[in-house]
Amino acid sequence: MPPAATRHPDVAAGLRRPTPAELEAARGLGLDDLVAPGLAVLFCGINPGLYSAATGRHFARPGNRFWPALHASGFTPTRFSPFENERLPALGLGITNMVARTTARADELAAAEYVAGAARLRRLLRTTRPGWLAVVGLGAWRSATGARDAQVGPQPEPFEGTRVWLLPSPSGLNAHWQPVALAAEFARLREAAGLPDRRR
Repeated sequence: MPPAATRHPDVAAGLRRPTPAELEAARGLGLDDLVAPGLAVLFCGINPGLYSAATGRHFARPGNRFWPALHASGFTPTRFSPFENERLPALGLGITNMVARTTARADELAAAEYVAGAARLRRLLRTTRPGWLAVVGLGAWRSATGARDAQVGPQPEPFEGTRVWLLPSPSGLNAHWQPVALAAEFARLREAAGLPDRRR
């Protein structure tokens, strides 16, 4: 078993899935932000799951619909795998998380972690200045900001000077949003951000 501070190279390269023991060890691993100054859209997840932390890739768990929605909405020219996430900044896109701590489920997070995550996110926005902050998951935004009535779509107030768009969670567990509707909401954001439809 690899030590908790490292990822198995075959797992990190996407050559095989992590074992149950590697997933459990991933609780001690972080996940680097994928950011650059002046991005058109910075996507913000809730927090890294065990699968993402084990692989070192955002939205990596099989069944997560983030990458399919990103392509179906025209953000990417092809359907990227999580193991191609480093291609996003060249397209003006980045990824971060509201809370840095890795958990098996988002409901393991405490309310104070969301509040602290919002403060960290403010600092990140001050240094990177993206055009839009796209938060995937209403619950995380509501918990972090206290905006209990926030709904999917553009928000009336900027966050640290950055426009905010709330997106549905792309988790396969979110049955309220089917793939076509999810992609349509992603496409609304892409159009608002002034990005072209890159699908081939």
